[in-house]
Amino acid sequence: MSNKQTKYLQYIVVSFMALTFVLPLVWLVIASLDPNASDSLKAPVSWTLGNYISVLTDRDNLNAYWIGFVISFFQSLIVVGLSCLAAYPLSRYRLSYKKAFMNIILFMTALPMIAVIVPVYKMYLNLGILDSIWGVIMYLTASSLPYGLWLMKNFMDAVPKELEEAAWVDGATTMESIVHIILPLMFPGICSVFIYTFSRSWGNFFVPYILLSSANKMPASVQLYQFFGQYGLIDYGPLAAYSVIYTLPSIVLYILSQRYMSKGFNMSGAAKG
Repeated sequence: MSNKQTKYLQYIVVSFMALTFVLPLVWLVIASLDPNASDSLKAPVSWTLGNYISVLTDRDNLNAYWIGFVISFFQSLIVVGLSCLAAYPLSRYRLSYKKAFMNIILFMTALPMIAVIVPVYKMYLNLGILDSIWGVIMYLTASSLPYGLWLMKNFMDAVPKELEEAAWVDGATTMESIVHIILPLMFPGICSVFIYTFSRSWGNFFVPYILLSSANKMPASVQLYQFFGQYGLIDYGPLAAYSVIYTLPSIVLYILSQRYMSKGFNMSGAAKG
């Protein structure tokens, strides 16, 4: 096979993969504007914003949306804060157990959360924190910390130690050097960890569905389930509208942070000045 034929084959494969991702999104947008939406991709006879209005005027939907945002935001904030603090000694200190500890962290990043949900459920039941939003935040934080710590440690390794040593000479404490020197330089990494953690929590259905039982505490990821009725009946229009609204926080967060993430790290000459 010639190089030209190989290139054409690559274009065909990539185009097919792109089509498989684009078509569901196109259906989602069109169905959200169709008063008679179905599971097939078709142009609607008439266009309407009624599906969005019905979703946004439902207090239960707005409550679920807010709860999902609170869970994802606070969990991401805690993961970023703890990862920064824990990554510092792993990056800066010569610890005898560092390699073994990082291997354990690497193993925990591959551990599926479903593997420990039964003992966690039993523990939450004994502690009396079952059906608690903060209990869900605690579990999601613990499950996201290994990956966040692994990423944050690698980002912190890229910050030259000479900058921190210069700050110490000027009288800065360790915490001051972290806040004023290291964290600003690794801000793209902080954005990456925050966006990954937020998106993972925002799209999590399984954990809130298991650990929460009150209908008024369900986040948006579980609230989507209400559009699936009995006997296979699905309200496709409101479902599509709610799904479009559901994707907005992750998209907005990525757009706002893209300018910082795209810069990457440019610290190779930072210590030379």
